[in-house]
Amino acid sequence: LHEMMIQHPTAALIARIATAQDDVAGDGTTSNVLIIGDLMKQAERYLADGLHPRLVCEGIQAAKGRVLDFLEKVKTDVPVDDRDFLIKVASASLRTKLHPELADLVTDIVVDAVLCVKKPGEQLDLHMVEIMSMQHRHAAESRLVRGLVMDHGGRHPDMKKQLNKCYILTCNATLEYEKSEVNSGFMYNNAEQREKMLAAERKWVDDRVQLILDLQKKVCVNGEDFVVVNQKGIDPLALDLLQKNGILALRRAKRRNMERLTLAAGGVAVNSFEDMTPEDPGYAESVYEQQLGEDAFTFIEGPRHPQSCTILLKGPHKHTIDQMKDAIRDGLRAVRNAIEDGKMVPGAGAFELLAHADLMEFKKSVMGRAKLGVQAYADSLLIIPRTLAENAGYDANDTLIKLQEATAAGKTVGVDINSGEPIDPSSIGVWDNWRVKRQMLDSSAVITEQLLLVDEIIRAGKQIKKPGPGADVAYQG
Repeated sequence: LHEMMIQHPTAALIARIATAQDDVAGDGTTSNVLIIGDLMKQAERYLADGLHPRLVCEGIQAAKGRVLDFLEKVKTDVPVDDRDFLIKVASASLRTKLHPELADLVTDIVVDAVLCVKKPGEQLDLHMVEIMSMQHRHAAESRLVRGLVMDHGGRHPDMKKQLNKCYILTCNATLEYEKSEVNSGFMYNNAEQREKMLAAERKWVDDRVQLILDLQKKVCVNGEDFVVVNQKGIDPLALDLLQKNGILALRRAKRRNMERLTLAAGGVAVNSFEDMTPEDPGYAESVYEQQLGEDAFTFIEGPRHPQSCTILLKGPHKHTIDQMKDAIRDGLRAVRNAIEDGKMVPGAGAFELLAHADLMEFKKSVMGRAKLGVQAYADSLLIIPRTLAENAGYDANDTLIKLQEATAAGKTVGVDINSGEPIDPSSIGVWDNWRVKRQMLDSSAVITEQLLLVDEIIRAGKQIKKPGPGADVAYQG
């Protein structure tokens, strides 16, 4: 939606609301658009009968306040430390976006990724979960890498491609001779002076490489391998020297990888080779390089205490990978919302049915024609269970009547897409995020009010522009 050029002003406004829903809550975009569309449809019926839009908006505003209060009463405390429960939360989100087999595979990946980066007492940072894609093989081969996958490899053809029990030095210091930042020149009178200058430049780099080799001897005492990941450059001669000592060196690594590398493998990022200590390198069980066409990928797996991880997506073509990326982003945020909120509401359309019944009771206390706005908002909520029934292939009206009868009997029921019958969503583990519902219910009412009232402004503007009676006569005279 960010990239679509939507010409219709109403559609553009709804698209922006859907985008805001995704940015704020991470899910519920489809539901939001459905409710807005149906609320506009319900309001149109009353406007066609001559009801003023302001009265409809007053009813919608009252209904929104009531349903948000009701949401606070319905939300339920959930065991967010239970992995099995989080799998149910992720599954409820992902199964609406991917086919079941792939959704079940991705569900475990998403939950394990969030638990990997979760730190006690700190806010979850989903930026520590990297989503990396490789366009080959099959989508079912996607997996979670408890470590890091970098989209570049070693820069020397003879460097090792497979290393085990590796110490990893993360550094941001140059290993090539750089030009001075100010304009300067060296004057020499003969070839010997020029050779001395070149030797001095070479020695400056070689001394730094020797410091790395000395550190390698200190930490690799039992035959472990050594890896250097540098954000800056490494010149060819330095690469050759590192290769001869069995070191895998990656140069010009991306900054986002450098930030996550110390979280994934441990250790400290160094900015000066002179101050290195044996405690600075991190550790990983294996580091290996995989070539895919012209692209190289370096896998760092098996760190001791990973606080960052990578979701590696595979797929035969770009469309499959993009679809999985969108689904995984929603799944990650659904699990994060559940952990941070600690509250959930029943899914499968159950909350909307309960809210509809509550608004019908509330309507009795609303005086005047504003109750028609309450009725419109209440009826628009039923589009969620109606759509669930239609998508499952059942008769929407028949299913909705059964659900409303069960709700009237005091039960909390949603749509069972396997049978079309009412079912308790908590018994099958279908839950919705509390913050997603709150954002959706609030923004759908706000945008509908704006759309209804902007029509009134435009209509008033047209009437102002109309010429008054006798204008033509005055012109002729």
